[in-house]
Amino acid sequence: MQSLADLLTPERTASRVPGLSKKRLFESLARIISNDLPGISYDAVFSNLIAREKLGSTGLGQGIAIPHCRMPGCEGPVGALLTLAEPIEFDAPDNQPVDLVFALLVPEGEEQRHLNTLAGIARQFSQADYCARLRAAENDEALFAVAEAGVQ
Repeated sequence: MQSLADLLTPERTASRVPGLSKKRLFESLARIISNDLPGISYDAVFSNLIAREKLGSTGLGQGIAIPHCRMPGCEGPVGALLTLAEPIEFDAPDNQPVDLVFALLVPEGEEQRHLNTLAGIARQFSQADYCARLRAAENDEALFAVAEAGVQ
């Protein structure tokens, strides 16, 4: 199974992010991604994530969300991984708040690639022991190391 780290950089990995709401989460994701990829604008990331979320919650349940969207100017799949200091409401199917977030951006016009990548990420997050290791990471470097190691 492909590692989440194949879609990440250490700069797009943040552990125990404090004090968020759903809107603040999307703002944080947009800032983290646009700071690491200057060719992708903060406003575009934020507005595309919000527009996708309005179609239906990207919360999976069990405290996990995978906000995702197609992005103009995106050359390949891009991810950002966050754990939250405090879980936030996310309209997940099980009504549980979210504390583990993987954002995915894919190029426009690559619907099948988007679906395949999203399915692979969801499979990884269905592994309870993997999610527990991600949640246990005490800093950004440790979180990236767990993501890089992948599902074992």
